[in-house]
Amino acid sequence: MQAGIYVGLSGQIALQRRLETIADNVANASTPGFRAEQVRFETVLSQVPPDPAAFAATGAAYLSRRPGELIRTDNPLDVAVEGDAWLAIETPAGQVYTRDGRMRLTEAGELQTLTGHPLLDVGGAPIMLDPAAGPPDIARDGTITQRGQQIGALGLFHIDDRAALNRFESSGIIPDRPPEPILDFVRAGVSQGYIERANVNPVLEMTRLIMVSRAFDSVTNAINDADSSLQEAVRSLGATS
Repeated sequence: MQAGIYVGLSGQIALQRRLETIADNVANASTPGFRAEQVRFETVLSQVPPDPAAFAATGAAYLSRRPGELIRTDNPLDVAVEGDAWLAIETPAGQVYTRDGRMRLTEAGELQTLTGHPLLDVGGAPIMLDPAAGPPDIARDGTITQRGQQIGALGLFHIDDRAALNRFESSGIIPDRPPEPILDFVRAGVSQGYIERANVNPVLEMTRLIMVSRAFDSVTNAINDADSSLQEAVRSLGATS
């Protein structure tokens, strides 16, 4: 069979993967702290003689670390993470890291995410506040005070740039390398009363969607042409045999 059909099929698979990531990005464009998924594409060269063929790989997915826009909410239980830092939360899957700083306070005083996961301090312990002491004040370094007394501190962590990030429930991620606590708050910290938007550009993603859709159609047409040529060749050979 002609290599062009296999090459086209590999291209379709790669483009389908890209369509899935774009659709997921667009669906989460309004999810605070969400990190867009991107795909690195490459070709795989087949050395089978007589004619080498370059096949498209399905692509290696990765999460973009580009920061999102900060939106002011004036909610004392909202924080936006600035710089290369992440908040830590406790989940059934273990410690998960997020840039979604929307929080709630339970009747028992536990500080949680809106989905019910406890926020953790730098030592990995849940943060407990006084539910009767009013709204907390949260400093840039994560220190939490109520009525002038320090109650605890949000843990901020740095994730190695070489770490692979795996998705966990919308804005959460699980790195394959252990994060390290942040001690220098000049370049990293939190801003109370703000949240970070997803780092998704909806207009750009829709443009990419149109481009990928057109590329998919072009590859499909190329496969159909290759298949037609092959069938014509088979018919011609059959007629002369």
